[in-house]
Amino acid sequence: MDGKEKQMAKLAFLGLGVMGAPMAGHLQKAGHEVTVYNRTASKAQDWADTHSGSAAKTPREAAQGADFVMSCVGNDDDLRSVCVGDDGAFAGMSRGAVLVDHTTVSAAVTREMSAAAEAAGVSFIDAPISGGQAGAENGQLSIMCGGDQAAFDRALPVMEVYSKICRRIGDSGAGQMTKMCNQIAIAGLVQGLSEALHFAEKAGLDGRAVVEVISQGAAGSWQMANRYETMLDDKFEHGFAVDWMRKDLGICLETADETGASLPVTALVDQFYKDVQKMGGARWDTSSLIKRLRAAG
Repeated sequence: MDGKEKQMAKLAFLGLGVMGAPMAGHLQKAGHEVTVYNRTASKAQDWADTHSGSAAKTPREAAQGADFVMSCVGNDDDLRSVCVGDDGAFAGMSRGAVLVDHTTVSAAVTREMSAAAEAAGVSFIDAPISGGQAGAENGQLSIMCGGDQAAFDRALPVMEVYSKICRRIGDSGAGQMTKMCNQIAIAGLVQGLSEALHFAEKAGLDGRAVVEVISQGAAGSWQMANRYETMLDDKFEHGFAVDWMRKDLGICLETADETGASLPVTALVDQFYKDVQKMGGARWDTSSLIKRLRAAG
């Protein structure tokens, strides 16, 4: 796809949450012709009015005539609802079109949707994302993909509009498996950071001064750089919600049972997030693990 063709692409975007809405906005701003669908129709119309795009009443209607259909919804059932059935995207897509799914879902539903896409004569790329709301708004997402190489190559210029890195890891499902690695790594990092900051507080240290020093060494991480200040200030409205993290970790643990992987720390941190939910923190961001430690004394 050359530059001119890239600007002329006809796209559909299904799902306008905190991630999907800015991603679709980047595509429209880049010169693509974008039609959006959202379960709450008023949100789709508001997006269309704001971005001079179009809104459709069903995924099928949004997907008609599109070169690429992008989806970013909530969970396995949400993905099924926008892809299959009489009103699903597959029913409206032209043969040879590509559906790129940015939702974090199970490898099982990815395989299911990939098979349904093949039966419909279209391609399916699993392409979960990392980078949070800020990454979506700034067009700086990390995208990990699975699926057919040729379909990925065609879709790559579209995904590059809102990504800082986009890689095909392997065949269908490889993107979701890589996203699980991402969430497993994050869970342990956030718990470790929470314990370090909590320890500093109990020791009477200046948390900001501590982080200034340790962030420049081996302890440094994205979580530390981007979350330590709000964690010290006891503010947790700046990222991925605990409810969604528990959904993802549940997928990780279920898949680990299937593959034989051992995830003892992930299982433990998942239970810590369950404690945060019981504290009323279902919508707090994932760095709220420190609140659990503070509550424990």
